[in-house]
Amino acid sequence: MSDHKSTQGEGPVPLMQQLLDSPFLLLIIGVGMPTVIYIIWGIMEIVAIPVAP
Repeated sequence: MSDHKSTQGEGPVPLMQQLLDSPFLLLIIGVGMPTVIYIIWGIMEIVAIPVAP
């Protein structure tokens, strides 16, 4: 068994891996995206209500 490191893993870390390695960023996205979607959905529902005569 050799003790030297493989040169395959060296180099810049891809952006998607940086995103998936950050638990707090994933938490913010996981809470923020549904919140934004529900707010937009709610605004669309309010706009769709017909005006009372």
